[in-house]
Amino acid sequence: MVTKLLHTRYRVQDLDRTVNFYKDVLGLEEIRRHKSPRGSELVFLKAPQSEELIEICCFPGSGPVVVGTDITHLAFEVQDLEKFAASSAAKGYPLSDGPTTTSTGTVFAFIDAPEGYEIELIQSPR
Repeated sequence: MVTKLLHTRYRVQDLDRTVNFYKDVLGLEEIRRHKSPRGSELVFLKAPQSEELIEICCFPGSGPVVVGTDITHLAFEVQDLEKFAASSAAKGYPLSDGPTTTSTGTVFAFIDAPEGYEIELIQSPR
């Protein structure tokens, strides 16, 4: 049996552009960076209040990265979705969907990471 989730991997073609997005737009912290024994370039990131890591992997030997529509996404909590949306748009990443308010007062929206992976942003009810 497994005991806990350690990380989620997303493979990309442009490592630097993607890592910059996660750091500069989302505010994640780079934890470590290294090359795997098979030659993958790996960067591990985490959100300030989370344990789980996100692994960004660049391995050209695997061929082109094809991101499917509505297959997967990462979801992050934000304190102020409107403020986040203004900041991310100013950096070239406008919301791709939303914001939408649920019946409980939760507000959510989406932006797209550089290579098409979808990011959900969730603001808890105030």
